[in-house]
Amino acid sequence: MSSHPIAELQGVLEEAVSLGIFPAAQAVVMYRGAQVFGGVAGNVSGDTRFDLASLTKVLCTTALFLRSWTEGKVGPETPVARFFPGSPVGDAGATVADLLYHRSGLPPFVPFFAEALTSTPELLEPSCPSATRARVREEVIQAAARTPLVAKLRTATAYSDVGFILLGEILARAGGASLDVLFSRHVAEPLGLSARFHRLTDFPTDGLVAPTGATRPREPAPGQEGMWGELPSRPSVPGEVDDDNAWVMDGVSGHAGLFGTAVDVARFGQAILAGCAGDASLAPGPLWYRALASDPILEGSTRSMGFDSPSQGLSSAGHFIGDTPPGAVGHLGFTGTSLWVDLRRSLVVALVTNRVAHGRKEVRIRDFRPVFHDLVVQALGLSDLTPKAHG
Repeated sequence: MSSHPIAELQGVLEEAVSLGIFPAAQAVVMYRGAQVFGGVAGNVSGDTRFDLASLTKVLCTTALFLRSWTEGKVGPETPVARFFPGSPVGDAGATVADLLYHRSGLPPFVPFFAEALTSTPELLEPSCPSATRARVREEVIQAAARTPLVAKLRTATAYSDVGFILLGEILARAGGASLDVLFSRHVAEPLGLSARFHRLTDFPTDGLVAPTGATRPREPAPGQEGMWGELPSRPSVPGEVDDDNAWVMDGVSGHAGLFGTAVDVARFGQAILAGCAGDASLAPGPLWYRALASDPILEGSTRSMGFDSPSQGLSSAGHFIGDTPPGAVGHLGFTGTSLWVDLRRSLVVALVTNRVAHGRKEVRIRDFRPVFHDLVVQALGLSDLTPKAHG
């Protein structure tokens, strides 16, 4: 018998590995500012960095937006057209807030990498010059800026990688440095994170990275079949970003590209709670409150500024996280990563896996996540917070 029910989460992680849901995982749970669980399963250590995928959108891009907002460089009302004049999204009158709330009308995904690999197959060579990678990165940004809207501005919420590619570039230009440099300076260093981008042109493979896919480009994700034609392919280098669009952007983008540990993800989650409590390391409390509030324009949206919140019905956060005001914020990553922060319970749950290493069709993590989060809440004895009037 374990001394505390939460220690049993270790066995849950190990069982998921044995079932092939993912090859490896790290999980960290923080409650009221203290770490109450840290677990590792599979052939990794606590120091192994995982491809955080779309957790980049909150750990890097949203965090840098908050920093930039604090400094008065970019705010929610900043027009996209200031940085991308003549772009369809800019011409529609979109603001930075529209990108953050995923209501700009941009499509969820465009395979920019297909054009890049067709026109510049030398990207697949280890000897590809850094100048070539820099040129292609800029071409992808311009292609994202030229992307036509698929919905009218502020009429629907549609989660968009394209919007966050543009947002990352807006923040880099406003900050006067590349996104990876700004992340290191304004987020990783102040919060004590080991997380970093793996820029292809200068990434030293240190071996402490959980593997993801085996080939470049990756196979289509479920639902992406037929979106691009035949492309040159080669075995993938371990430690490079899984996302092909981020990969042709030299590993650095506002939508994906960060690598880090569950401890990094949990520390960022704790920084959200600290920010709400008045810690201004990233941004002052009032800006955190505005950032975490749900979209004021589109009723029923689960989105706040960069963050998501548990959806109605079965959420990846389970049945309890976010069940009482002021709710919860978090995000998922395609590679099998997640962060959920319950604002009422002062609870942070960071789960990072490399489920895509078993192929992109391995999606049992969708069933695993809610079970895992429910077990966390129940093990801490926090499952019954529901106000009597509601229950």
